[in-house]
Amino acid sequence: MDKAITTALMVITGMITVTLLFNAVYPAVLDGSDAMSNMQSRLDERLTSQVEIVHAAAELDSSGLWQDTNGDGHFSVFIWVKNVGSNRIIPIEGTDLFFGPEGNFGRIPHQSEAGGSFPYWDYDVENATEWTPTATLKITIHYSSVQAAGRYFVKVAAPNGISDETYLSM
Repeated sequence: MDKAITTALMVITGMITVTLLFNAVYPAVLDGSDAMSNMQSRLDERLTSQVEIVHAAAELDSSGLWQDTNGDGHFSVFIWVKNVGSNRIIPIEGTDLFFGPEGNFGRIPHQSEAGGSFPYWDYDVENATEWTPTATLKITIHYSSVQAAGRYFVKVAAPNGISDETYLSM
């Protein structure tokens, strides 16, 4: 009889232990699965998203003199970026823009976060209403004064981390 009671207690203890272990491990497995699923989704988005800087120009003519081509009274730099991926890119305002002389560039804030100070950038989607695949984004960087001629670095990084960079000679 003692062996039967001991065996029954051991079985009950084993069941309780298995239940406690299951309750501790199962949520961790689910969280890990969700994390892997989210990571896969973000990776898929990055793999199917791509941007390419098509062209960049500034308001300096061939002799290095400022020509206010857009008539806004400020020195401007224009960068055309094409969405060559298969996903729409949103929010455009979340895009990071790095620009400046080679070796001395910095992040240029979007107009909505510049607080009225220069430089800042804004945009127009040229051949669509949103930055969808095949649409071209025209980024305009506004400066309060004319920038010196030279070689400038441009990098555009979309909110999901994809980017392209080039150099511009003004």
